[in-house]
Formats: sequence, structure tokens, C-alpha cells
Amino acid sequence: MFDSAIILIPAHDEAQSVAAVISEVSNRTDCHIVVIDDASSDDTAEVARKAGATVLSLSVQLGAWGAVQTGMRFALQQGYRFVITMDADGQHEAADLGRLFAPVYEGQADVSIGACTRRGSRMRKIAWVFLKWISGLSMDDITSGFRAYNRTALELLSGKDATLLEYQDIGVLAHLKRNNLIINEIQVNMCPRVSGHSRVYSSWLMVAYYMVQASILGFSKRSNR
Repeated sequence: MFDSAIILIPAHDEAQSVAAVISEVSNRTDCHIVVIDDASSDDTAEVARKAGATVLSLSVQLGAWGAVQTGMRFALQQGYRFVITMDADGQHEAADLGRLFAPVYEGQADVSIGACTRRGSRMRKIAWVFLKWISGLSMDDITSGFRAYNRTALELLSGKDATLLEYQDIGVLAHLKRNNLIINEIQVNMCPRVSGHSRVYSSWLMVAYYMVQASILGFSKRSNR
């Protein structure tokens, strides 16, 4: 099943955790593992390469979505039919890869999301309610980076229209929804991150900034309907 898939792991300053993530995935699948090093200031690229992953190193920090999109374009160039994305911080469990991938592999969905609504602080849950309302999205977990995509989704998300999306959650999901792709969710467990902090939920200031961006995106898309 996994021979037609590639696993993409965007990483920025994840030298402490990325090797363990690669090892866990390698023990569960024979997928080609690609780490997209988003201009890290530490040894993320070297650690990932030594752990057995292919490393795509970005000279300029593009952010999580820019790194993922770089990986998606690489996957298409290499002829892969499916992509699975995972975080480099150890939150996502390789044991859930099969359940995550199955709906996409079997043609039941274009995108599969590993959802964990039990995780997160009060701040995260308040933000989720607002973001779901403003975007019109119905998914339970709109910020999970644990996803599987088929080739239809890959081709859509590799295009120019998706380049300026800052994060891979609201903007990407809304883009998929507007193009009538089928999105599936499965419940998964998520572990505490090994190091670092959430790019969005690290402070109320960051959450407010993200909410403003999501509001602009949400209202602009509604006005275009």
C-alpha cells in the first residue's frame, strides 16, 4: 500500500526530534521519507540525512506551508500518487499511518486528516471555534498537519493559487473545499511535542494575528461566491 506514497516532514530547528520521527516511520513503512528543512539554524538537515531521510534544504525560511508545498512539488516530479505529511516534533504517531492513509488509498477521499480534538489548551479550542465559524469549514481539527493527499489534491495544492497560503490549515482546507475535494477525518492520538512550541498557539498575540488573517481570508472567499 505504501509503495505509491511519499512521506513529507517539514522541519525548522527540529534537530532534537526529527531522527526519532524518521526512525519510527521507517519501522512502520517502507515509504520514501523526505524532510524539508525550512532554513533551520541548527543541525536539522544533517541529523535527518544521517537518520536515512532525503533532505530538501531551503535557503530562505518559507514557513510550514511553503515547506510542505516544496515537498509536494518534489513528489509530483518523482511520480508519486500520494503524499502523507507529518510534523517533525514527534506529535504524530507512525502507528496511525495505515488508518490515515487507507481512505485516500482506497479512493474514499481525496484528503485524510488525523484529528485529535482532545489536544490543546483553552486558547486553542477557542480559536478552533472561531476559525471554523469564519471559514465555514466543518472539520473537527482544522490545524492538524497529519494528513494524506491523493494526486488530485497534490496537483491542486502545488499550483500558483495555493502558493501564498501561509499555513496548511484554514487556507488549504478552504481551497480544497472550494474545489469540491472530499475530505475525511479519523481520530488519532497525538503526543506532547519533544521540543519547541506551536507556531500559532504559542501566545494570545499569535492567535489574534492568525484570527485576523483567517477573517480576511474567510470574508474574501465569501464575497467571491
